[in-house]
Amino acid sequence: MSGFVTFVSAGPGDPGLMTLRGAERLRAADVVLYDDLASGPILSMARAGAALVSVGKRAGRPSARQEDVNRLLVQHARGGAQVVRLKSGDSGIFGRLEEEIMALTAAGISYEIVPGVSAGSAAAAVAGLPLTRRLTARRVQFVTGADVTGALPQALNWAALADPGATTVVYMGRRTFPVLAAGLIEHGLPPDTPALLAEAVGTPAQKLLHSTVAELAAALAGASPHPALILYGPLMPAT
Repeated sequence: MSGFVTFVSAGPGDPGLMTLRGAERLRAADVVLYDDLASGPILSMARAGAALVSVGKRAGRPSARQEDVNRLLVQHARGGAQVVRLKSGDSGIFGRLEEEIMALTAAGISYEIVPGVSAGSAAAAVAGLPLTRRLTARRVQFVTGADVTGALPQALNWAALADPGATTVVYMGRRTFPVLAAGLIEHGLPPDTPALLAEAVGTPAQKLLHSTVAELAAALAGASPHPALILYGPLMPAT
C-alpha cells in the first residue's frame, strides 16, 4: 500500500507565515522529514505521535545526503504513511525539490506541493520594502550565491546581475558576496547601489543591515551561524 507525500513550504520561520493548507497537512502527517531551517516552533504543529526526522543541509556542517532523503521519502510512502516533506521558505526556490519529485515519480508515488512565503519576499516585507517599483525596478531575479562546492557559481549572466533596474535576491551568498560584488562593479553596477543583508528572517535572531553593494562586501568578512540572504537594487534605501 502506497502512501502520499506532501511538500510543505514552511515559510521563513515564523509559524504565522505558514499557509493554512501547509499547517493542515502537517497536522495530518504520520512522518515529517524536515530541514534545519524549517524546524523550531513550526514542528509543534505536528500531531502527537508523528515521526519527526531531521534531514537538513547546512553549509559547513554534517548534513543528510540527498540520496538518503530521497530513499526515506520513498520508504515511508511505500509503507503507507502520509508523509510531509517540510522545507523552509518556498519549496520550489533553491530547495532541491526537483530531485525529490523525480525519486517519487520513479517509484510511482503520488505527491502534492504546497507553496509558501519565500525568504526573499519575507525579507523585503520585514524591511518595509516592495520587491518591484514602477519605472525603477522593472523585474525581480532570485539567484544562488553558491554552487554545490560552496563557491560562487561559474558562467554567471553578469549583464542581468548588474542590471541597475532589477531587484536581485541572492540566496546562500554570504560567503561569496565579496567576489560577486567585485564582479558586479566590474560589469557596471554602481558601487553605491543600495543593498540589504537579511539574517535569520522570521526568527527571534532576525537582523537587517542596510548598506551598499561595496560597503556590504567589505563588511562580510566575518562568519555567522545564521542563514542570510542579500538583496540589492533600486528598492533598498542607501545609507
